[in-house]
Amino acid sequence: MVDLEALEETAKLAAGGDARALDKLLVDCRPLVFARAGRFLPNELDAEEACQDALFAVSRRITSFEGRSKFTTWLFQVTTNASIDCYRKLKRRRSVLEAPPEIQAPGHTPSVVVGARVDLLEAAEQMDPKFVEPVLLRDLCDLDYAEIGELLGIPEGTVKSRVHEARGRLRRLMNG
Repeated sequence: MVDLEALEETAKLAAGGDARALDKLLVDCRPLVFARAGRFLPNELDAEEACQDALFAVSRRITSFEGRSKFTTWLFQVTTNASIDCYRKLKRRRSVLEAPPEIQAPGHTPSVVVGARVDLLEAAEQMDPKFVEPVLLRDLCDLDYAEIGELLGIPEGTVKSRVHEARGRLRRLMNG
């Protein structure tokens, strides 16, 4: 279990240039990043790739974290972006449709789990990013409306409106 308060403190130290704090931060936040990436991507190996990309982005951009929002909120946005980028790479490689048999979760039908995520990401690619980002942060990263508003620099009411609109658009796109 990750101690979120300690993670916030470590992030502040790392953002201030403390190299040891950055090392600790990357180790401590890895489980959160991996779990979030796993909500976007069809299999464990893809989630691992996105996790590594997100952690690399955190290490490169930690000094841009100003502490205006919670670190985890910032982290989930970085993870969301890394996951979407990874999905696009996978799509180009055409390997996104099948989960390798050796890593399929027991009791799950890969075609249903993978298909739903692929359909969601396919539909999201057809939409304006101003709608996609809030709905992904809300529905896949479980951020509350206030956190999303703070992160994106828009009022909470606008976030709610965009999430509502995005859900409707996604539903229409996914149902044909």
